[in-house]
Amino acid sequence: MMQVLPIQASATTKQCPSTGGLIILTGPSGVGKGTLMRSLLQRHPELYYSVSATTRSPRPGEIDGKNYYFISRSQFEKLIAEGEFLEWAEFAGNYYGTLREAVLKQIHSGKLVMLEIELEGARQIRASFANAKSIFILPPSFKELEKRIRDRAQDSEEAIVRRLRRAQEEIQAADEFNIQIVNDDLETALNDIEAALFAQAS
Repeated sequence: MMQVLPIQASATTKQCPSTGGLIILTGPSGVGKGTLMRSLLQRHPELYYSVSATTRSPRPGEIDGKNYYFISRSQFEKLIAEGEFLEWAEFAGNYYGTLREAVLKQIHSGKLVMLEIELEGARQIRASFANAKSIFILPPSFKELEKRIRDRAQDSEEAIVRRLRRAQEEIQAADEFNIQIVNDDLETALNDIEAALFAQAS
C-alpha cells in the first residue's frame, strides 16, 4: 500500500541544487529499509547511495565502506565538532550520520542521491532540503515488526525492547513524509518506490 502526499516546500529552507536531487528512505528498525535499498540500487545503478557512518559494531557480513563507515565514538564526535555531517543522530546507544562533502558533490554533479537514515536524521535533512523526496517505510503490523526484529537474532532482549519502543514513536511520525509505503511484500514495495520516484517524472 502506498500513500503519496503533496510535497510542502518552505520558503525559509534551503533548496536542493536543481541539477541533482536527494531521496530519503526511513522507517523503524526491522522494517526492511536495507533490503529495499539494496534491491532498488541493483535495479537502478544510476542512483548514488550515500554510505552512512556509525559507531556501532559491524554485523556479520557487513563491510566497512560499503554498508557503513564504522568509526569510533571519539572519531564521530570529532567530525560532529568539525561540522562534517549533513545530519546525525544517536539511536540505540550508537551514533549514525551522513558525511556532508560526498553527498553535496554528487548532487551538484547531477546525481540522485539515496539516503537510508533514521527518523531524526531524516527530519534534519528535510529541514535543510525542502525539495527532497522522503519515503517512510511502514510494517504491515507492529506484531510483524517485532517478529522481524526478533528473527534477526542480532540484539539482546534489552536492545529489542528499546528498538520496539522507539519504533512505536517513529511510526507515529510517518505522516510527516511525502510518501508512505507498507513493506508487506518486497516486490510490491519495490514497485511502489519505483512508481513514486520515477513514474511522476516521466
